[in-house]
Amino acid sequence: MFELHERLVAATAPLGDAPLCRILLLNDRRFPWLLLVPKRDGIEEIVDLAKVDRIQLVEEIAQASGVLRALYRPYRLNVADIGNKAAQLHIHIVARHQDDPLWPAVVWSQPYERYDEAGLAARVAELQEGLTAIPGFTLPG
Repeated sequence: MFELHERLVAATAPLGDAPLCRILLLNDRRFPWLLLVPKRDGIEEIVDLAKVDRIQLVEEIAQASGVLRALYRPYRLNVADIGNKAAQLHIHIVARHQDDPLWPAVVWSQPYERYDEAGLAARVAELQEGLTAIPGFTLPG
């Protein structure tokens, strides 16, 4: 049975599910920052996925990246599979702008600046609306 790693639960807000991945918002108000987590037990690396799931993962990364691009018009999209603190496979997709507070440095391992309650609710709603463009996307139920 699929279960999110406790570190991912603590650092994110759920947005919904694509056919393969659970899509989460990282709780850092400075960036539109998604995490895609394949809903497969015991998967720590991309190479651990079945071929059909690897193909689907790339498609869902592209689709989620397209949503961030449409909503936020970023200068760059940073995409990474890091997982040094939470071994469960998860892909980061971060919309970056040249005037963001960390530009051009990387965002990984920086302390988060959490959303306030209203800001988090607004970002979640905005992203969920955009993510409905992904075929098979469902809201948390």
